[in-house]
Amino acid sequence: MIGIRSAICQILFYGWMAALAVLYLPLLLAPRRWMVGAARFWVRGELLILRLAVGLTYEVRGRQNIPSGPAVVAAKHQSMWDTMIFHALLDDPVYILKKELTAIPFFGWYLRKTGMIAVDRKAGAKALRHMVEDSRRAVAEARQVVIFPEGTRTAPGSTRPYQPGVAMLYDIGAPLVPVALNSGLYWRRRSFLRKPGRIVIEFLPAIPAGLDRRTFLARLSDEIETATTRLIAETGDRSAAS
Repeated sequence: MIGIRSAICQILFYGWMAALAVLYLPLLLAPRRWMVGAARFWVRGELLILRLAVGLTYEVRGRQNIPSGPAVVAAKHQSMWDTMIFHALLDDPVYILKKELTAIPFFGWYLRKTGMIAVDRKAGAKALRHMVEDSRRAVAEARQVVIFPEGTRTAPGSTRPYQPGVAMLYDIGAPLVPVALNSGLYWRRRSFLRKPGRIVIEFLPAIPAGLDRRTFLARLSDEIETATTRLIAETGDRSAAS
């Protein structure tokens, strides 16, 4: 049954995406904020499809910690779900993502239109400098910069070293808010299945300013990983991670 519902979900999910990709073409000539609103509409539609097709819902905790003004949001990354949800929860998010995504027809055009920060991983230190400069501009526009500190998706229960780029963003003069989640229990990387359940995403208190970079990275990793482990354990269904 999960397989059948997942197949239906895939058809509806990508069908919705494809339809809006065409309908949104005129927005490439409109103001950027129009495209931001359109992205929010797209995500809300996908979340509805997930709920109706496979029974996958979500819960937001720590709403008092959700930034409404300029901020850096550093989030755990387990699923494609994570790349969408901040459009529904933040006022004007700008994701830090790999440059290759901006070359995808339609999708890449909209990423550039909404002002996403594309990082060329082959450019090394130069790419990091550009990332910081672009993030400073985004913060100056009262946007929320979203970064996944591990740099890629990780399976529930696993972790990767946190990349130095997030420590550079800690110093740009905006609150840095850690985020934990358990989305990988229900929508795993490279998995066809979408499992029913409730994803929990939790916004943690902003990390105080003034820490040295080594201390900051250790604290960020500890807070996100500890909260993520707790959210995974709360499900009481460890078989979901298998």
